Amino acid sequence: MIALTVNGTQVDVDAEPETPLLWVLREQLGMTGTKFGCGVAQCGACTVLVDGQATRSCSFPVESAAGLEITTIEAIESHPVGRHVVDAWVEAQAPQCGYCQSGQVMAATGLLATTPKPTREDIEAAMTNICRCGTYNAIAQAISLAGEKL
Repeated sequence: MIALTVNGTQVDVDAEPETPLLWVLREQLGMTGTKFGCGVAQCGACTVLVDGQATRSCSFPVESAAGLEITTIEAIESHPVGRHVVDAWVEAQAPQCGYCQSGQVMAATGLLATTPKPTREDIEAAMTNICRCGTYNAIAQAISLAGEKL
């Protein structure tokens, strides 16, 4: 058993230590807002916050998450920065198909938690998640809007 803290709740999971956190979240805990994209930490659809840092959960072993605070998209609106990010996402109409958006929101929340007033260069450097629909400008606009409210 591995003890995790997910969205403020302690849970014990029965998983092999090297199992990616993504699969524990989705299959054992039913938190399907975190998406599977590529499985090799390239696309960012699986991004969650681990101790406040944007982390690609498809390549993060569950044993490494023990003792750390994991925040998923399901609880992002209760995060002090996350609420502003979600509001800005709606205001800027950032999503198109939406598949990558949970990972994008998580990555943006991680960025704004450390850099509340990011420049366009900060945003471009931090936001490495892939969006097949190409909504990068709307995402950058949403991040700037959220930063204005912090």
